[in-house]
Amino acid sequence: MPFEKSPFRNTPFRKKIKMLKLTRYEGNPIIEPDPKHWWESAVTANPGVWYDEETRKVTMLYRASAADAEHKVYLGVAVSDDGYHFTKLSGDQPAVAPSEGFDGGCVEDPRITKMGDWYFIVYASRPFPAGQYWLKTPNAAWTPPYATPDFPRALSKNLSSSGLMLTKDFKTFIRAGRITDPLIDNRDAILFPEKIQGKYALLHRPMEWTGAKYGTDFPAMWISFSDDLLSWPTSTLLAKAEFPWEKKIGGSVPPIKTSAGWLTIYHAVGPDRHYRLGAMMLDLNDPTKVTHRMPDWLIQPEADYELKGYYQGCIFPCGTAVIDGTLFVYYGAADKYVGIATCNFQNLVFELVSHPV
Repeated sequence: MPFEKSPFRNTPFRKKIKMLKLTRYEGNPIIEPDPKHWWESAVTANPGVWYDEETRKVTMLYRASAADAEHKVYLGVAVSDDGYHFTKLSGDQPAVAPSEGFDGGCVEDPRITKMGDWYFIVYASRPFPAGQYWLKTPNAAWTPPYATPDFPRALSKNLSSSGLMLTKDFKTFIRAGRITDPLIDNRDAILFPEKIQGKYALLHRPMEWTGAKYGTDFPAMWISFSDDLLSWPTSTLLAKAEFPWEKKIGGSVPPIKTSAGWLTIYHAVGPDRHYRLGAMMLDLNDPTKVTHRMPDWLIQPEADYELKGYYQGCIFPCGTAVIDGTLFVYYGAADKYVGIATCNFQNLVFELVSHPV
């Protein structure tokens, strides 16, 4: 039933769920580092997922790293029949490892969409490993010591960029290439699950697009449209920090299509450097327009596994699933673990549309 015709649209029930929050799964963390596997002995975090409504199986790609100083980042695969309990499939070797190219240092933060028989995975990367970043001062960036002024900026600054890979089975992967401009640090890139007005659509967060020229004081969410998934020539500022708990913001998971619009969960880094989650609704036919936005966060770091890790105070999801009316948000906790937080999906829609912008 379209939301506009829902019997709940103007009822007291709708008002009782204001400031809805996500509820942590009592079995968190659901995935932890495994000392038996070298590539995931220190980190298992930031999961992207796909829920198959026919098989009722959830497939997860999660970020992983070894307990070493280099800190390359890999992807592992896990599956679940109920959305809560996962079996790791990758074993002694990761499902995806850094290549010899632009993603030579890390492949991380996968966001999964499906078009036809293919899964399209947008992921963050760097040309070199970031090293043990949690031991550095805030915002300190590793750069190759042998870089000269003639090195391309992406290499000399070890910039983040976003790449695209494709798979049909989460066993073999096609690396399509970089999809963001190599001259800027740009991640949190997320494909919409279908074309809009005949165009592909992409969210992304260019780190350096700040100041009067760009209309935002802090890194923000941008949106692009294209006829080809490897080329995104123009961008429009979509959303920026608006509330006290927000400074830098970025998209988190692929937008979910509803009759009320594209439900979009995003992350916000606050003045305290903690990562919280928020929600906004984008217009179905013109997602450059934010139609609704919750003024308060959905969840903030509070549990030990969210506060004690490599980034203390971080909730960072890359995927969701709606299973039997429940929204499952799969998130990285403190850059070390994987957790789940849930809510009634329709309640979240009702709550969100009560906050027009």
